[in-house]
Amino acid sequence: MQDWLGIVAAARVGGWVVYPLTLLAVLSIAITLDRAYVFARFAGFPRGSVDRLPEQHAFRRIIKALGSTGLMPLWLREAKAQSEAVHIERDMARGLWVLETIVTAAPLLGLLGTIVGMMHSFQLFGGSRLVDPGGVTGGVAQSLVATAIGLVVALISLFAFNYFSRRLERTMDDLEAFATERLSEIRLAQETSPQEAQ
Repeated sequence: MQDWLGIVAAARVGGWVVYPLTLLAVLSIAITLDRAYVFARFAGFPRGSVDRLPEQHAFRRIIKALGSTGLMPLWLREAKAQSEAVHIERDMARGLWVLETIVTAAPLLGLLGTIVGMMHSFQLFGGSRLVDPGGVTGGVAQSLVATAIGLVVALISLFAFNYFSRRLERTMDDLEAFATERLSEIRLAQETSPQEAQ
């Protein structure tokens, strides 16, 4: 409990820059949790039957795009699968650009807090007035807290962005391999069925 009170007190010292940094932190956590749910629920490689997967699962969407057995030409199946893969990639990557923006924006906001805090500290020097040591150290503390919060938010967002980017890349590779294998099976079935008819 004492640790949480220390964090709240440090945030109060950080000044107004802490508020946008807090907003970025909440946004980063929300996107991270959302993408974690989406990848866990709709992007895992199917271990059993594809029919048991949810309707919006990436592999089920590819199977649907490839179509069932029939007279549909192979090139059309391939074009539909490629189009669906583009939609799947866009759906899976939703919000990742925001994480990437937070990675850049959070340290810059922290730096802005540093500059504002230092300016406040330096204003206390000069003139014929007495220097208030508490005011000087308070401004320095404000600048350091803002910088620290900005770096923590950026690091969390960076790890999440890199993880989900890599996970998306792996999912798309698995989908491509899955679709290629399925197309090969369909091609084989189409080539053998005319021979059996003879």
